[in-house]
Amino acid sequence: MSERNHRHDSLQPRQGAMKASRPGSAGRAGTARDAVVTGLGFCLPGGAEPVFTGAQVWDLASHGRTVLGRDGVHFGSVGLSAGQFAERLPDIPEFFSRHYTNAHRFGLVSLIEACADAELDVHAGDLREAAVLVGRGSVDANVDSYLTLLGLDDTPLSTLDALEIFVAAEQSVSPSDVAVVQGALTRTVGPCFTVSCGCSSAAVQIGNARRLIAAGETDLAVVTGVDVSSVDLIHKGRRLLRGAQHAFDAMDAAGMPDLLPSLGSLMRPYDRRADCVNHGEGSATVILESREHAQRRGAHLYGQVLATALTRDGLANPLAADSTGAQLARAVRACLADRWRIEQVPYINGASDGGAAVTALEANTVRALYGPDSTVLLSSQEGCFGHHGAAAGCLGLALTLMMMEFGEVCPTTNCEQPADGLPFDPVPGTRTRPLDFDYALSFNYQIGGVKHAMLLGGPDAT
Repeated sequence: MSERNHRHDSLQPRQGAMKASRPGSAGRAGTARDAVVTGLGFCLPGGAEPVFTGAQVWDLASHGRTVLGRDGVHFGSVGLSAGQFAERLPDIPEFFSRHYTNAHRFGLVSLIEACADAELDVHAGDLREAAVLVGRGSVDANVDSYLTLLGLDDTPLSTLDALEIFVAAEQSVSPSDVAVVQGALTRTVGPCFTVSCGCSSAAVQIGNARRLIAAGETDLAVVTGVDVSSVDLIHKGRRLLRGAQHAFDAMDAAGMPDLLPSLGSLMRPYDRRADCVNHGEGSATVILESREHAQRRGAHLYGQVLATALTRDGLANPLAADSTGAQLARAVRACLADRWRIEQVPYINGASDGGAAVTALEANTVRALYGPDSTVLLSSQEGCFGHHGAAAGCLGLALTLMMMEFGEVCPTTNCEQPADGLPFDPVPGTRTRPLDFDYALSFNYQIGGVKHAMLLGGPDAT
């Protein structure tokens, strides 16, 4: 049994769930520059232990389980131990690793897990020419190193102390922190850069990876989304929110997103009781390859990234968002272009964080695309792990392709009483819904009006 099958034997499609390969699908002419997905890796909240593999992610998402802890607010904490990190990355010099933030650790672990899933050996140089792309939204992990550097005075430092502070600062004072250490680990000579676009960051990088592969600039791309959230910051934000709510209610806030009345209850996307966001942290990594490169090495194909598109609402207020769905629908139409029809897409992986504004946005988008009497399934699994920022794009892709491979749609975590008037089926409850499908959409958003859409397909979708 191969390493990949040994690690993921519990992730194999259930009896009868896997769609048969289509005749003539292998070696199709003109598909050498398809961007196929061959590896998935994670470092996400899992309750008592972190979640590392696709099998573990599927077990939680397919049963609608939440692993959010409660400490005044519900929060998804990874809890990665030093031993778990060292087990996966034993050869990193301690001089550097002791200055790693959790963002470094989470991102490196998810990369190693994705490479193991794809049967790529980092230490053998398999990623030497890969594009290594990172999405980052928050800077919570960077603050301590930044403040240490900022707080230096004229007091002389020993040579060793100065070196320690310098190394910590160089590795972690900027949002490009994770790309720096991943580039060093992989020894890549290919493109290696960070995009910061809030919760759309990794999704944007998936689009960049697809374009690099399609243009022939690389045959292999590693995309990691990672963010770390401070629970202390969330508590302070909650106190600030109480005071801000009074001013918000009294002002003319046209075009502003609704302030959420609670951070202490459980997030329930698309549920009539939804009233809050629960945050989380962690990392997800996906491996993309050209079809030719993947076939040459006999890689397992989860599916394809067919198209991506990003739009903005074009509003003057930097915190505003338009919930009409006009720009998200525009992004979807850009993905479909004249090659696909919306009727071919029976499932959407939504990005609801539990807020009413996102539900309104997605509902209006579905009406614009599918009409008022849609039967499309749209579900969100953010309630499993919390709203974890940049990792959302990679996790949404991973879950959607696993659903496609299994022929089952995961439920919306914590949705038990769907809100009235939804033009889509949010798949409430704790059971998957059978669905044989080859195309799906995945959505991501950023504060300030960013709307991102990905069109995903099965391995043989044309």
